Amino acid sequence: MIDLSPVEAGQLAVEFLVEDLQIPEDDRDFFAVLSARCTDQDWCVVEVGVEGLPDKWVIQVFDTKECDPCYTFVSPVSPDTIDSDLEEFPLDIATAIANERKHQ
Repeated sequence: MIDLSPVEAGQLAVEFLVEDLQIPEDDRDFFAVLSARCTDQDWCVVEVGVEGLPDKWVIQVFDTKECDPCYTFVSPVSPDTIDSDLEEFPLDIATAIANERKHQ
């Protein structure tokens, strides 16, 4: 049985993601756990998003409390409107999401 709660996995995933995306400390509150579920295996699946946007990152968090660096980005936004809904967000967040959308 896994020794990691979904809440703890969610916190670890958000911390990992904002570090990986190099989001400044002041802008990290925009990120939130959308869902977190642990498997019967040795890992949890956590979905992290930015409040108000349809995009999400899916991150595996292992029972060792390490996150898989090969996470997945999912967005319903079409390639021709990559940054149309990002004006109200801090530049670092808008840039990170636009880059992810471009490369999905």
